[in-house]
Amino acid sequence: MNKTELIEKIAAGAGLTKVDAKKALDATLKAIKEAVVAGDKVALIGFGTFSVAERPAREGINPRTKEKIKIDAKKVVKFKAGADLAL
Repeated sequence: MNKTELIEKIAAGAGLTKVDAKKALDATLKAIKEAVVAGDKVALIGFGTFSVAERPAREGINPRTKEKIKIDAKKVVKFKAGADLAL
C-alpha cells in the first residue's frame, strides 16, 4: 500500500474527503517525525512505538576492497510493533 492508497482508506473509514484525509495523515506524520527528532518516544497503544536508538561506532569491511573501515556512531529510528499489530 502506498501513501495515496492509505489516504483513500482513511477517507473511506473516517468519512472524510481525500483532501482532509491527506491533511490529517500529513499532520500525523509530521508530529511523529518532530517528536522522534527531538528524542521523544511516540507510543500508539495497540499499534506500536517509535523511538530513537544509538548505534555505537564499529568496524566494518568494505565488500569491494575487503579493507577494514570505521563506521561512525549514529542515531536511528526504531519501531516496535504493538500487540494488535502482531501477525
